[in-house]
Amino acid sequence: MNPSAAFQLESLSYQNDAVESVVRVFEGSPKPAAADLAGNRCPLTWAQISANLQAVALRHRVSEDRLNLSAPAQGQPLDVCVEMETGTGKTYCYIKTMFDLHEAYGWSKFIVVVPSIAIREGVSKSFQIMADHFLETYKKKARFFTYNSKQLHHLESFSSDAGINVMVINVQAFNATLTSWAGKAVPSGVVVGTTD
Repeated sequence: MNPSAAFQLESLSYQNDAVESVVRVFEGSPKPAAADLAGNRCPLTWAQISANLQAVALRHRVSEDRLNLSAPAQGQPLDVCVEMETGTGKTYCYIKTMFDLHEAYGWSKFIVVVPSIAIREGVSKSFQIMADHFLETYKKKARFFTYNSKQLHHLESFSSDAGINVMVINVQAFNATLTSWAGKAVPSGVVVGTTD
């Protein structure tokens, strides 16, 4: 039996607004050439991203004091936080966001870090259940896998495939010291690295 046959999925307007808002944060990012498999690159400056964030906030009537914009420290990554209430369809929204970011900017690598093994399993099941829905909507499927340190071959496919690729990992596994294919210790928090 098809796992999504029991569910009738639909995109709600507030979910579409949330997804569109995230995509607009990165407006101006060029779509890479088809042969560029280096991952998700965003060449925008802080000034460009900040202007995009302000435009999204204005569109949704978010006051500037609630927006809380501050540039990341030199060399630090940008952290964009999206908050949604329980029961609003967060999982659906972030999966839809992945498809829209891929469509808009060619981004193809996504890592979903969850707080527990139980939630990790639920997220993986959601990807299975929603696969046909997103295939019907976007005419493509996301390739997803649950991280397992004993099955590192999935990381190679994750890093080299140009389609939408999602790794689902619980925070404990993310923070643990991993062993690379060559048997070398990899520092905590490093999930994808070179294996030479």
